[in-house]
Amino acid sequence: MIRQVLALALLGLSATPLWAADCAATIDGNDAMQYDQKSITVPKTCKQFTVTLKHTGKLPKASMGHNWVLGSTADEQGILADGMKAGVDQNYIKPGDTRVIAHTKLIGGGESDSVTFPVSKLKAGDSYAYFCTFPGHAALMKGTLTLAP
Repeated sequence: MIRQVLALALLGLSATPLWAADCAATIDGNDAMQYDQKSITVPKTCKQFTVTLKHTGKLPKASMGHNWVLGSTADEQGILADGMKAGVDQNYIKPGDTRVIAHTKLIGGGESDSVTFPVSKLKAGDSYAYFCTFPGHAALMKGTLTLAP
């Protein structure tokens, strides 16, 4: 009986409950301009969500840089067009672009970066896209993000 009480007490002290939702995702991008995941589902129980982008390739960011950018599906083309104009020094993201919900910095082979954003920025039923804004990459490097119902 004492062991059972101690076990329950220890479980109660856990920083993360056993039933807690996974509020993070890791995506790999490579030198073939591909993400290893085409979709991400964000549990509605999360307060914040973190995406970690890992560049598993070898090429430098000047020639094969990748980032992870989240916006509404309807805003994707505008974010890409304005990002191209912003250039590499701005990570191919227009400074202050309110259409961008979250983004990582531009990274090269062997590097990684993470971004954490409030789930409150997402609405159930809305359509979200994530993509790489390095010129030409979004044709292959894209996916969908949904808020779980």
